[in-house]
Amino acid sequence: MNQAHAKQRLWLKNPLATFTANDLDAGGGVVISGGTIAEVVGTGKSPAVPCEEVFDAGRHVITPGLVNTHHHFYQTLTRAWAPVANAELFPWLKNLYPVWARLTPRDLELATTAALAELLLSGCTTAADHHYLFPGGLEEAIDIQVQVVRALGMRATLTRGSMSLGEDDGGLPPQSTVQDPEVILADSDRLVAAYHERGEDAVIQIALAPCSPFSVTRDLMAESAALAEKLDVRLHTHLAETLDEEDFCRGRFGLRTVDYLESVGWLTDRTWLGHGIHFDDAEITRLGAAGTGVAHCPTSNMRLASGTARILELEAAGVPVGLGVDGSASNDASNMIQEARQALYLQRLRYGAGVSVERALGWATRGSARVLGRDSLGEIASGRQADLALFKLDELRFSGSHDPVAALLLCGADRADRVMVGGQWRVVDGQIPGLDLGALIAEHSRAARRLVNGG
Repeated sequence: MNQAHAKQRLWLKNPLATFTANDLDAGGGVVISGGTIAEVVGTGKSPAVPCEEVFDAGRHVITPGLVNTHHHFYQTLTRAWAPVANAELFPWLKNLYPVWARLTPRDLELATTAALAELLLSGCTTAADHHYLFPGGLEEAIDIQVQVVRALGMRATLTRGSMSLGEDDGGLPPQSTVQDPEVILADSDRLVAAYHERGEDAVIQIALAPCSPFSVTRDLMAESAALAEKLDVRLHTHLAETLDEEDFCRGRFGLRTVDYLESVGWLTDRTWLGHGIHFDDAEITRLGAAGTGVAHCPTSNMRLASGTARILELEAAGVPVGLGVDGSASNDASNMIQEARQALYLQRLRYGAGVSVERALGWATRGSARVLGRDSLGEIASGRQADLALFKLDELRFSGSHDPVAALLLCGADRADRVMVGGQWRVVDGQIPGLDLGALIAEHSRAARRLVNGG
């Protein structure tokens, strides 16, 4: 469907199965008009109003577009780097910070394109990125990311991350990677004014995202919270990812992580947290009462041996929960449908086999949309944005499967056949129209080698 026909009604007819994230019967398919879902068609029924276009979805499982709540796009350049392949978070960071400090604008453009393309091909339509590295020459990092998002036709919450507490002052990152608070706050204000969109069909949104307790000052955390309230944008940071971080907060601030969060004005429903593993019962209750969200990153948490988030207990307390692939140097992939599978299995280890496929898919769709404050995304219902992923089950891995929705996770789907964003096809027959994937891989790989070799 092209822009000239954006107001025409398109019927995705009689899918093999549909996961709506809300228990609606969509056995007859989904009708799209003007970038939104016009009608959910029940089993055995036809649309209430005739459609100008029909797409036979009889070989596809339809889901809402997957929503990624936590990523670091730039890290696609340092995947599977041997010096940190077997490291936990703090030594992993200490080894990688000097490498990342060499990022150039073109490096970031390539890394962002690679990350978003991989996400899109996995059925992801909206991605949140946490970019906190602004070495000399990379002051316009978020501007670069905006252009890539627009070129690929996705949606994104791009966070103006920051680091202001360097090694010289007791922080973890090297001085070459930190910025003055005045520079950070001024650029945050500029980016919100330039790019932040409001409304249900927003494509680009900006959030403020001081990196972590061990890389930003307490004053910057508080000032960022005040600015976010003034500008009415969201807040994001890493919190309670490892016990080392807990020890750091106790040693530097005399507080546990959630106490610290509250002390700087972040314990609100404006905030979502990356990881959120090491909370006690009382802290989970407080997070739920505040409406503070959590981005669960199962692959990264396993890769760095950080721990297992208490997702079911967080949800029961009222915490919005979504999924994030995290950076591609602690996950080494940017694949949202695989992340849903990992979340299913990791949470079953904690809570048992009663954690359902549908619940895990719900985290990747409606749950993630709620974490980002995007209630118009993440489910299939009339009036919602027409962001959809269509998967085929025609590979050997699916042969012999019976429940099409369960097969997505249990049989390990890893690539969507078609993906729609705002009623526009962005993946067709497993390819991204207009993107030379081979050329991207070649240049991205060259940049990755140069970066780690100090060139």
